[in-house]
Amino acid sequence: MISVSKRSAVEPFHAMDVLAEATRRRNDGAPIISMAVGQPGHPAPQAALDAARKALDHGRIGYTDALGLADLRTGLADHYRKRNGVDIDPARIVVTTGSSAGFNLAFLSLFDPGDTVAIARPGYPAYRNILKALGLNVLEVPVNAESAYTLTPECLHAAQGNAGVRAKGVLLASPANPTGTVTGRAQLKALVDYCRQDSITLISDEIYHGLTFGTGETSALELTDDVVVINSFSKYYCMTGWRIGWMVLPDQLVRPIECVAQSLYISAPELSQLAAIGALGADAELEAYKQACRSNRDFLEQRLPEIGFSLLSPMDGAFYAYVDVSAFTNDSMEFAKRMLAEADVAATPGLDFDPEEGNRAMRFSYAGTMEEMVEATDRIARWLK
Repeated sequence: MISVSKRSAVEPFHAMDVLAEATRRRNDGAPIISMAVGQPGHPAPQAALDAARKALDHGRIGYTDALGLADLRTGLADHYRKRNGVDIDPARIVVTTGSSAGFNLAFLSLFDPGDTVAIARPGYPAYRNILKALGLNVLEVPVNAESAYTLTPECLHAAQGNAGVRAKGVLLASPANPTGTVTGRAQLKALVDYCRQDSITLISDEIYHGLTFGTGETSALELTDDVVVINSFSKYYCMTGWRIGWMVLPDQLVRPIECVAQSLYISAPELSQLAAIGALGADAELEAYKQACRSNRDFLEQRLPEIGFSLLSPMDGAFYAYVDVSAFTNDSMEFAKRMLAEADVAATPGLDFDPEEGNRAMRFSYAGTMEEMVEATDRIARWLK
């Protein structure tokens, strides 16, 4: 008799369940448009594909150091120098099997079972689920217009007081999923200072950096070295399936992370690392994709309210619109299922991101083409009528 651990009793990632059902229906011939997951509609940049083909022709793809290829780590340090104006020692950079592995490594290396980590609500559900699976306590901090839809010292202080707990860590995403919120430089500095004063470890999720519209983006590395930064080639670099990401760490955390990574992952895939080196030089191609996302954003910013979905937060970055659907339903899960079955459009129920108030919200990804955005919203408008 096989028993199941209590730590595995986490909520499903509903976006992936919606994607699975959309894929099944598409395979059955339905004309599905998916706005459910944050998957760029653009392929990996040509330079990444060329580097991968060259590596495959050579044929010797194997293990690398657990910390990653030296050329990739050096390339990432150059990236920070050019884009953020900061000098990062490549020795502080760890290449990971996607950002998901980065979160696992950070949580395992920074916290012990029973520690409390604060995250925003609404926020990315995998944070909550990974933390719970590792025996950590999750403090969900509600963010809204009053806090500019980001974690602030004030809302963190209030949440800790209301729950009667002290957070050992804080995880901030900017741009955020699902809200698209970009945390401004002054806001980020206030959070960095608050965490320093209260001896709280700050983890900065920057996987949507590069995809901001009309507002600047600040890496936490511009403000402090005492931070764990997690990033990925999945979003701006259009390489979701390559499963390649990275971390930037304080010096004293590199060796502990390396030791855990050696046993959990051996190393990130060498083929993906070689492709990532090529992707770092593909800004011109990637900026064209970013402009396509901007056009999609501008279209949806106007079109979604026209069909009855008011925006719950500004669409500052990433490629998500988080909207209020309470005019039509108080059950976003059922609403998502019906919209997929009856309108052939997949989107993610807000319950993924907000267990308390997400029943009245939906997230739409605009990572695809303009044609898909137009057709999807036209279908939804007809369906709602």
